Amino acid sequence: QVQLVESGGGLVQAGGSLRLSCAASGSALTTNAMGWYRLAPGSQRQLVASITRGGTTKYGDAMKGRFTISRDNARNQVYLQMNSLKPEDTAVYYCAAAPILYAVAPANSYWGQGTQVTVSS
Repeated sequence: QVQLVESGGGLVQAGGSLRLSCAASGSALTTNAMGWYRLAPGSQRQLVASITRGGTTKYGDAMKGRFTISRDNARNQVYLQMNSLKPEDTAVYYCAAAPILYAVAPANSYWGQGTQVTVSS
């Protein structure tokens, strides 16, 4: 069983920054890949970024160059630094963990409760 606890969402003006954190408990295999997905009203869930224990990263196209994912394997935590935020980044951001994460989260993923990110124009 994996538990994911997120923190760091909030309200920010366009152009601002936020940092999300996610703390995980669970096996090394289950948390090999950790990452963030987001869900905005009227949209499908979208991969924001993922990172493996070995440091391999993936980013959604809309996030490249603005968002940076990192992790602390010793603490089993993952972080998402979001810069140059835009109103279209407004969504609920969910932390996820699985052996592998794809653009579409696999069925065996574990999820956090979600944290709201709102970017005002």
